[in-house]
Formats: sequence, C-alpha cells, structure tokens
Amino acid sequence: MSEKSSSSGSDEDVDPESGQPVEFGGVLSKWTNYIHGWQDRWVVLKNNTLSYYKSEDDREYGCRGSLCLSKAVITPHEFDECRFDISVNDSVWYLRAEDPEQRLQWIESIEFHKAESGYGSETSLRRHGSMLSLTSAASALSSASTSSFKKGHRLREKLAEMETFRDILCRQVDTLQKYFDNCADTVSKDEFQRDREVEEDEDDFPSSTRPNGEYNHNNNGSKEKLFSPASPKSMNGIDFKGEAITFKATTAGILSTLSHCIELMVKREDSWQKRLERELEKRRRVEDAYKSAVYELKKKTHYGGPDYEEGPNSLINEDEFFDAVEAALDRQDKIEEQVEEMVQKHMTYSLQDVGGDANWQLVIEEGEMKVYRREVEENGIVLDPLKATHAVKGVTGHEVCHYFWDTAVRMDWETTIENFNVVETLSDTAIIVYQTHKRVWPASQRDVLYLSAIRKILATNENDPDTWLVCNFSVDHDNAQPTNRCVRAKINVAMICQTLVSPPEGDKEINRDNILCKITYVANVNPGGWAPASVLRAVAKREYPKFLKRFTSYVQDKTAGKPILF
Repeated sequence: MSEKSSSSGSDEDVDPESGQPVEFGGVLSKWTNYIHGWQDRWVVLKNNTLSYYKSEDDREYGCRGSLCLSKAVITPHEFDECRFDISVNDSVWYLRAEDPEQRLQWIESIEFHKAESGYGSETSLRRHGSMLSLTSAASALSSASTSSFKKGHRLREKLAEMETFRDILCRQVDTLQKYFDNCADTVSKDEFQRDREVEEDEDDFPSSTRPNGEYNHNNNGSKEKLFSPASPKSMNGIDFKGEAITFKATTAGILSTLSHCIELMVKREDSWQKRLERELEKRRRVEDAYKSAVYELKKKTHYGGPDYEEGPNSLINEDEFFDAVEAALDRQDKIEEQVEEMVQKHMTYSLQDVGGDANWQLVIEEGEMKVYRREVEENGIVLDPLKATHAVKGVTGHEVCHYFWDTAVRMDWETTIENFNVVETLSDTAIIVYQTHKRVWPASQRDVLYLSAIRKILATNENDPDTWLVCNFSVDHDNAQPTNRCVRAKINVAMICQTLVSPPEGDKEINRDNILCKITYVANVNPGGWAPASVLRAVAKREYPKFLKRFTSYVQDKTAGKPILF
C-alpha cells in the first residue's frame, strides 16, 4: 500500500496580475479498489476543477477523472490525520497526503478555489484563504439578521444626535473665533491710527485748530484725538449669554446621550451574551448528535471505501490483522477449554456418591429430593458446596436442562433475579450472562457474571442413559466490570440430568408416564462481601429446596401435553 504524498504547487495562491488562483498540483495517494488499494496519482487543482493523472508525465494524454468543486464537500478524516475525502453527489474521492501539513495545504487550496470561483465575496474571501477564516466569515454574515438591525436602530439615533451636537459646537467655535479675529483686527487698526495722530500732533503743536471737532485741548495745553470705539455692527456682535446657554445645553445633551448610549450598549452586550450561550448550547447538542451518528455509522458495514474492516487494504496492517484474528481465535479456544474442563469435572466429581470420605452431610430430605452440604469457610466467608438429588416424573433431562439454560424463560421461574442481560453470545450452546439479584436487607445487593453452556454427554455404555448438563461458572468480561453498587459473587453451578425410560405395556408408545428424570444439582457459591456464617447457612438450607421444587414444577407445567423432547 502506497501512502506517500507530496505537493509541488506554487507558494502563492493568487496570480498577482489577474487576481485569480494559480494552478496547484502534487502527488496524493488515491484509493482505487480493494485489489489495488492506495495508488500514487498526480492531482491538479485549476479553474475550480480537481483532476488526477496516473503521473505527472502523463498529463499530455489527458486526465483520468475530474471533479467540479462548486458543490464539492471536503471532509477531513476523523482518525487518519493525513486523509481527506471529497464528495460531489454520489462521487467520492478518498485521498491521503504525506503528512497533516500537506493535507491542510490541499484543503485550504481547494476551499480557496471554491471561494474565488464565485461562492463568496472576492474582496473578503481573498484575504481569508483558510477554512477557519471562511467559517468565521460565514458565521459573521449569518449573524447579521434583520432582528439585529432593528435592535440597533435606537443606538443609531443616539449617534445621529451626537453628530448634531458636534455640528452645533463646531459652529459655536467658528463664531467665537470670528469674533476674536474681528476684535484683534479692530485693535490693530486703532493702534496704527493712534500712532499716526500722535506723530501729526507733535508736528502741529501748539495749534489749537480743531477741524471737524477731531482735536481737543486738554488742561496742560496738549491736544488729543477723540477716538470713537469700534461699532458692534462692524465686528458682528455676539450674544454671549445666548451662546453660553446654548453651549451648556449642548454639553448636557452630549452627556445625556453618552449615558443613554452606554445603557444601550450594555443591553446589547447582555443580548449578545444570551445569544452566544444559546448558540453554544445548540453547538453542544449538534456535537452530541454528530457523535451519536458517527457511533451508529461505525456499527454498520460499509462497502467501497477504505474504512471497511476486511480487505487487502484494511486500515490495519497485516501484522495487526493477524494478531487480532489470532487473539480472537485464542480466546475462543480458551473458552472452549474452560467449558470442557468444567464439564469433565462435574461429570467426574459431581456424580460421585455422597458416602465415604466425601463428608457430605444430609440437611434436607423431602420425598425424592435430598440436599447435602459440606461446611467450608475461607477468610471468614462461607463457601459451603451444596449437592441436591431429585427425581421428577414426566420430563426428560433434555427438557429440564433446556429450560434451565434458556434465557428467554429465565424470569418465569427465577424469583431472586432483579434483571439480567446477555453480554455476549459465544455459540448456539454458550453465552455470557450478567445478572443482578434482588437485595435482601441488610445484606448488600449482589451481581454475577458467568458463562452458561449446555452440553449432551453420550453414554460410554449402551445400557447407561445419555446425560444432559448445564454448567454456569464465573468469568471476566470487559463489558461488565464490577461496580461499587453491587458486590460481585462467584459461582460454579451445574444441573446434570439423566432420563430413565420404563418400557410401556404391549405395543403402546412411550408417554410421559414412562419417563423419569434424575437430577443432580451442585452449587459452589462465593457470595463475596461479608455476612454471618450462620445466616448464610440458614438461608441456603431454606432457599435451595424451594428453588428445586419451583423449577421442576415449572418444567412439568411447560411440557405437559407437548411432544417428548429426548
């Protein structure tokens, strides 16, 4: 499998003269099929079209395929950092770059070509070549809704008022400036005229001539010119009191409008903050939905793409593929060995006689049913093995073991279970079950994880009956780890049944009156946790006989009137 990729495009994405994207080309690995897998191809991006050739030298012979990028969807792979997929309608190209940087460069170039081809603003998108910038631009455009413009109407009104106040102040400043300029000009002219009059007075003194009343003799005999002040009209007189009132009102209006603007901006900030929180919540829900969809998609089988688990170009290499297969086969072999080992132990030891050195103590005898027990404790925990024998008329060993093993009817006869589920189905005759038992106060709740297998053991002697057996023994599984809520119990239980048939009279067919099932039930239970030994033994002495009676009666009721299952 070839996964090498490189690109040799121009460093600049835009032609400086035309302002259009330049050609971008390079080597990418393209998924072909399961026979050839990934193959290196020369890929060219030009004029909003993505084309590929067998090699760079084969460009003169024409491309082998092309995609128009106007409506293309570019999807970076979730786990493979070098891979990205391009889809247009039903056509999908699976591509791999040499490294994540090369993949990013290709994706940005493709998005840039799409944008410059008319899908976006040429002025804005040209400045934002990356996907991140394109996404930001799209978000900014989508947020500028009609409602947001309506909300900003009052703020624009206040800004217009501020503009009016500014014009008023500018006019006042211009008016005052003109007044002061006129005052300065008048003073300059007055001083110049006074200097001239003084010089003329010095030349004509002590003449007392007063032509046109322009001279006057003072007490010391000198003469001075009578100056008349500049006319207010000539200096465009100003109503300073009115201007002051206007200035005061204008500044007050500015302060009030500024305060109002700040208040509006605070409200807008709160509004945008709430909108942001809503958008973040929507994004969280969309991300959760996306993760859920990806999880569901992974559970389905996909054909035609490189993500398919099986094939010469699977995502895992040959060594990993072999290791995974070998591990799965080893696990199956180990489970089969465990089941066979348990079956042989029960057939060897569980069917032994209770007499002799076995040290079994008879604790209950009710008709055909006898219950034996051996008292065993380990680290203060009662581990009493239990053995019960029973004989039930009208049912076969196959029927008893079938109803004991079948999880579909488990809740019909088992009253101590709160709930259970099948963790894994290993075969038609072996499953792994997790179940929780109802809590009996003040003891803690218990749960059990066990493998349940049903087997038919053929008799070695033709005069002996065949044996049906169900064995349940504790195992571990990744999908049912112990929890703090329950105490994990360990079990090793077997239901062993043999069918005895008494010949019918004459030529009659065998009916249920002619069959008898001999049952041997053995149980080794480690309850875990802690409980007084006397209490555990008293409960076991009470519950096991009730369980056997209840279960065998259930089997008799279910099989009554039905064909015999040997």
